[in-house]
Order: sequence, then C-alpha cells, then structure tokens
Amino acid sequence: MSETIFIGGGGTDYADPQTLKLKYANRHGLVAGATGTGKTVTLQIMAEEFSARGVPVFLSDVKGDLSGLAKAGSSDHKLHVPFQERAKKIGFETYSYGATPVTFWDLFGQDGHPIRTTVAEMGPLLLSQLLELNETQEGILNIAFRIADDQGLALLDLKDLQAMLVWLGENRDQVTLRYGNIAVNSIGAIQRRLLILENQGAVGFFGEPALDLQDMMRVSPDGHGQVNILAAHKLMASPKLYATFLLWLLSELFENLPEVGDPDKPKLVFFFDEAHLLFDDAPKALIDKVEQVARLIRSKGVGVYFVTQSPTDIPEDILGQLGNRVQHALRAYTAKDRRALRLASETYRDNPRFSTEEAILQVGVGEAVTSFLEKKGVPGMVERTLIRPPSSQLGPITDQERAAIMSGSDLGAKYNTPLDRVSAYEKLSQRATQAAQDAQDTDDHLEDEAPAVREFQAARRYSGTRVGRSGSRRIGSKDTIGSAMSEALIKELKGTTGRRIIRGVLGSLFKAR
Repeated sequence: MSETIFIGGGGTDYADPQTLKLKYANRHGLVAGATGTGKTVTLQIMAEEFSARGVPVFLSDVKGDLSGLAKAGSSDHKLHVPFQERAKKIGFETYSYGATPVTFWDLFGQDGHPIRTTVAEMGPLLLSQLLELNETQEGILNIAFRIADDQGLALLDLKDLQAMLVWLGENRDQVTLRYGNIAVNSIGAIQRRLLILENQGAVGFFGEPALDLQDMMRVSPDGHGQVNILAAHKLMASPKLYATFLLWLLSELFENLPEVGDPDKPKLVFFFDEAHLLFDDAPKALIDKVEQVARLIRSKGVGVYFVTQSPTDIPEDILGQLGNRVQHALRAYTAKDRRALRLASETYRDNPRFSTEEAILQVGVGEAVTSFLEKKGVPGMVERTLIRPPSSQLGPITDQERAAIMSGSDLGAKYNTPLDRVSAYEKLSQRATQAAQDAQDTDDHLEDEAPAVREFQAARRYSGTRVGRSGSRRIGSKDTIGSAMSEALIKELKGTTGRRIIRGVLGSLFKAR
C-alpha cells in the first residue's frame, strides 16, 4: 500500500508530483481559496485518496456537490477529455473512474441518517461554552447536571434540560444551602440561549439513539475507508448549531479514542468546511477549546483539515498547527484583500523560483500552491501544482440515487427512528402531576369535614336543643343548658373534627405549661 496520497503534479513551470505523506496526515491541514477556484474538487480528491488507502473520512457538504463521491465518473461527462489530458500532463498514469463507499448523514434527518447526541454527553462545560454563558450561569448549569445525576434524572434531549432548569428555579430555596445560590434571572438567561438553539433545529440533534463513533470509522471489505458526508446546505442557515455539532464531534473523538502516538496513517480524517462559521464572533473560550482539541487530537490518530476562503479566517494559534496546505487563488480587489494575500504568502516556506504572493494571485481554477510536511515533519517548500482530476462524479447525484444509497445502508435501522425514553422531563412531569393530585385530595378532605365543623359550632351556640344523630329534643326540667351542651360536645368529639379539637386544646395546654 502506498505511503502517500497523490494531490497533483507538474509539467512546464510546475512542480514534480506533490504528495501528502500518510504518516504526517494527522498533523492537520488547510485548503483555502476564493469562491470558484477549486476548493471543493480538492476536498473531493483528497477524500478519494484517503478512502482508497483505508482511512475513513468525515466531511460536510455545503452545496451538495460532494455527494458525487458515491458515484463513479463517466466518459460521457463534458470534462472527460480535459480530465484525461490533465492526468497525462501531471503523470497520473493510474487515473481511472471509480466511486467511494459513502454514508450520508443529516442533523435534520432528511438527506441522510440522523445524527444525535444526548445533553448528558454534551456535558455542562462544552454546552456552557457554546451558549456563551457567564460564570454565574455556567455554575447554575453545573448544578442542574449535578442534581440530575443525584436524583437519577436522565438528561437526554432539550426538553429534559429545560424542565430541569424550571424545577431548579421552583425549588431553589431547598437546594441553595447544598449547591449554592441560584438566581431566577440567570436561569431565564440560560433558557433564552437554549431557545435560540431550539429555533435553529437543535431539537432533532439532542436525543436518542446517540451516534456511535465507530459507525463513522468503518472500513469496507475491499479495504476502502468509509466517507461520511454531512448534508450541510440547510445547516448553514443555523451557524450556532453547525459549530455546536462540529466541536462536539471533535471533542467526542478526542475523549473516546485511545492514544496512538504517530500512526502509519490516520484513524480518521476530518474536514471542517466553511470553517469561518466556527470562529466568526466566537468567544475566546470557544476558540481556546478548538485550539486545545486540534493540538491534542493528532495523538489519537485524527487529522483535522480546515476548508475556508482565506487563511486569515483561522485564528493564528490554530493556523500555526496546520502543516499540510493547499492554497488556491486569492483575489486582491481591496486593501483588506491585499493584506490577506500578503499574510497568506508569509505562512509558506519560500521557493526561490517564484514569488509565493504572486503565485497565489495568478494560479487558475484547478491550480494551487501547495506545501506538505516532509521528513521529520518539516514543512516542504511551496510549489505551484496542478490538482489531479477526480475519479468520482463531479457534481451532485440525484435525489433518487441518494435515497437508494440510504435505503441500502444498514445504519438506517439503527438511527432513522428516534427513541423517547422516560427521562428528566417525564419524571419531573409525573412529580408535578402527583403533587397537584395530593393537593386536590387535601382540599377535598377539608371540604368534607366543613359541614361537621359548622354543625358543632351551631350546637355550641344553641341553648334550647341538644343536637345529635338521633335528632333533637326539648330540654326537660332536670336538664340544664350546660348538660345539653356537654352531651353534644361528647358526641361530636367522637368524630374526626373532635379529635382535631382535642389536639388543639392539648397543644394549648402544653404551651401554657
């Protein structure tokens, strides 16, 4: 098996064949360039090459074009002749058409199998960072998770967490001494942030069955790595949810995969398309989290590749960790564009044969300046490169073809039907219903005793008739008002109301003593 993947080659004025060494593929990378310069095709051919060498891939499909990975290219395509000519020019002698094994995923469950995780698996720390909570609000969220654990209340979906926060607000006086002060205003602020996520479609993301990471890291019987394609054309309208999902997936990989050091090839390659959405207006805590995961996850055998328009979209601390780079053309129409071009060129190891800044400005569609890590992880000299043509179909497959692939996947039976187990929401609702029923029973009991109380009070006031169960009679010559009232009192004290009066009288006596 080849130890490298072929990216592109040369010819006149271009470099020798440019390859990315599998041993250094987990050192992360960058694919950048202006719109329409060929980033998507580069991502496609990299996914093909990784898959062919048994490396599973995860990528997001923003425009729907990458679904073509599931279908082999065709000689009927209008670019068939240019593809063949380019393959010959760059010395790609083994070029042929072929498909890759693909699994489609979709957070909304429409164009792929649903991806879900539970609120508990997300955890309070990551959720606080994504919701941009302050220290006080983060503390309350941690209290909610802790009490849920202590009381056996599973937090699976958003309504579980929302119900837990409502319960926390209603019972804050009882839990404050043990867990700390709880402000209603802070709970309301957390609920508003959760509502934003809910409005962006997070209801479908939080729940069960939760994603098993091993289902994204499968290798087919013929040795090809599975290519996982996330349908993201609708997800782009919910940038907060998109960032939430991508960071959660990276964090899950980091926390669950074993340490492997520097493997001969990655366990998984992860492509962040439209990476600027992850960092635009992101709080520093979130950027620090991405930086930490990107720095440490390579030891788990995971390579992370950011795909964006300009290298300046990536925070500098993260950009410095991206050793394998494919830079398509940048435009310099404004002063800001020219500064971005200059900064991009300064991140490469210079080549004395040409100016890197001018090369980035001049390369055409399907061309790029590239730099890949060499022996001992040293950045390679920047080179002008013609990107190899794709073996799979250029452009999207049809809806019918996508549906056929999804129906033939064994993962449909596992993920397509959501589960709604008894969790925090149901248990807290049951508690509230029982409490309401108990309160109603108490009110009904008091109402039942009310007539007896009124009867007794009337007997005490009545001076001419003894009231009892046998009716009433006139007081004779031997009767007195006192004896009549005493008899009535004795009869009434035999009932529930009487027992309560005795308790009240005795209580008063004990107090007097």
